[in-house]
Amino acid sequence: MKLQRFFALLTLICILFSMGLKAQEGYVPTQENLDNREWFQDNKFGLFVHWGVYSIMAGGGDEGIAEWIMERKDIPIVQYEKLPPTFNPTQFDPAEWVSMVKKAGMRYITITSKHHDGFAMFDSKISDYNVVDATPYGKDVIGMLKAECDKQGVKLFFYHSQLVRHHPDYFPHGRTGKGIKDRSTGGDWDTYIDYMNTQLTELLTQYGEVGGIWFDGMWDKPDADWRLDETYALIHKLQPGALIGSNHHKMPFPGEDFMMFERDLPGENSMGFNNTGITDEVPLEMCETMNGSWGFNIIDQDYKSVERLIHTMVRAAGYGANFLLNTGPMSNGKIQPENVDTLMAIGNWLETYGTSIYGTRKGAVKPQEWGALTTKGSTVYVHVLDPGEGSVEIEGFLPKVKSARFFDDDSKVEIKVKKGKSGMVLTVPKEKVKPIDTIVVLTLR
Repeated sequence: MKLQRFFALLTLICILFSMGLKAQEGYVPTQENLDNREWFQDNKFGLFVHWGVYSIMAGGGDEGIAEWIMERKDIPIVQYEKLPPTFNPTQFDPAEWVSMVKKAGMRYITITSKHHDGFAMFDSKISDYNVVDATPYGKDVIGMLKAECDKQGVKLFFYHSQLVRHHPDYFPHGRTGKGIKDRSTGGDWDTYIDYMNTQLTELLTQYGEVGGIWFDGMWDKPDADWRLDETYALIHKLQPGALIGSNHHKMPFPGEDFMMFERDLPGENSMGFNNTGITDEVPLEMCETMNGSWGFNIIDQDYKSVERLIHTMVRAAGYGANFLLNTGPMSNGKIQPENVDTLMAIGNWLETYGTSIYGTRKGAVKPQEWGALTTKGSTVYVHVLDPGEGSVEIEGFLPKVKSARFFDDDSKVEIKVKKGKSGMVLTVPKEKVKPIDTIVVLTLR
């Protein structure tokens, strides 16, 4: 077994160092990549999955602490290493997961291949610190999920943490994890980046075509030499169609194929770290939790309502952004039932109103208090989330309208031009208001 692993690792290293990698400063996406960007923007809705050995500890007493419990509780590495031998998700059923995703109206999954604790949820050859070699379960959950995604026609993306508190060569340490007393006191940064790139090579060569890589953790050491050009060139060489995004809270760097916003709509900054602009150069995505936690947290019962989550999805689409909605599976491999119920309710709504979301692009004006616009060719969907006193004023929106009708019953909508021609006014009678979203369909000339 060890000899097989040695030769597999040797092969991966040869791939890394024989490809003649070029910097991404002059990156030109392939047609396959551009096609995948269009696919990404068309399909709008995905499931984010934060799952790892931290789910065993199920929160540790604080909201949002789940996947951060090693850092928040200053758990020594030698103690944290006792978790994998107790991780045995015998109820993990990838077919059940993917079927749920499809029923929810989701078109892709982004799952944590490795989080900040450094534990790989895939069959890594360069390290035994992975779900196959270090747990009694002994199965490659990423491989199992990818096979089922392929079977059911769902794209799979890999979240991959650049910050790893477990690896001795992640040194000098960054801004987090300072209380973990047995972290290394020395190390070689380039060796660490080589290690990360080798694990990325494994992910991109072991499971067939993937949707892309969702990076996180650069913010821990914002001034470090992450060798991004090399890493991005590696990914685009191995899988030219794969999309790269990074949760670094900055404008996209050369080589990145989509821009993400963590728990904020594009251009908003309620979290305090999404203080960048919005680009039109690449697709956009925002991610959000169903409660206050990313990983499974047994005490966090502060679930967002179905209405609130649909409103967020609609507003995100109004900005032209995808909506990546998170769940934290339990340590036994099951999705918590509260999350399943929420996803099924969203799926039911999308069965009726999905045409106003899928395949659309951003509206002519950004989302407002009343709602948002989504567009598809000569059709504009006006999503009235707050009808106020029965009329909706859309500032700065004066299209040439051929027809205006309510989505649900195709009845005519009264529209007027605001005084001074500064915008449009839609009349929304009380009897036409729907519980979540009253949609008006405008056909333009």
